[in-house]
Amino acid sequence: MLKNFLKRVKEDINCYFERDPAARSIIEIIFCYPGFQATLLHRIAHFFWQKRLFFIARFISHISRFLTGIEIHPGAKIGRRFVIDHGMGVVIGETSEIGDDVTIYHGVTLGGTTWRKGKRHPTIKNNVVIGAGAKVLGNITIGENVRIGANSVVVKDVPPNSTVVGVPGKTVRKKIKEAPLDHHLLPDPEAKALTVLIEKLIKIEEEINSLTELHKNAKKEILKNLKDLEEIKKTLK
Repeated sequence: MLKNFLKRVKEDINCYFERDPAARSIIEIIFCYPGFQATLLHRIAHFFWQKRLFFIARFISHISRFLTGIEIHPGAKIGRRFVIDHGMGVVIGETSEIGDDVTIYHGVTLGGTTWRKGKRHPTIKNNVVIGAGAKVLGNITIGENVRIGANSVVVKDVPPNSTVVGVPGKTVRKKIKEAPLDHHLLPDPEAKALTVLIEKLIKIEEEINSLTELHKNAKKEILKNLKDLEEIKKTLK
């Protein structure tokens, strides 16, 4: 059991090197990365939780929150190679389930939407990235390889290989190949809608201008014909 625990800890350290360019040494990660510290303490607290030593588990969780600013309930299930980047303000509820290779940023909440006991927090599948300040609420499932944009509020299931942005969260892109959260490349559904609206307004304006021009030409033609009729009348007299 200890061997397996140390293996998990080593994996956690290595994934910080892979996902954080600022990481320089193992010592730095162990002593200066609150995300790693919170994950390590959670794995210990979760062990006691499974042994039904609830007070010890909650006390370790409380110490972790005090030291790191990250609150992870000891009942939450967290997979391998989990990264919390920066971490301040992260909250992970009791019945949350997190898969392998998941990355979350500061200010993320995996919260519940009911006071009833039972499963009330999200299930996060493998290889998911959740941007800073995002809220994932309720007993919902976030599929594999999903990216959730910063400050999004997700309250419904998200299919695998999708990108979600907005409040409430909307799926705006599917079939993504990679999970890294390139914030500057996330689609903006509101900007897209405005762009489409502006394009339609420009088209309508062009059609109105065209109709106005036709009206002017028609008016000129009618006036010319009336003038010709007057000339014909004078001739006949």
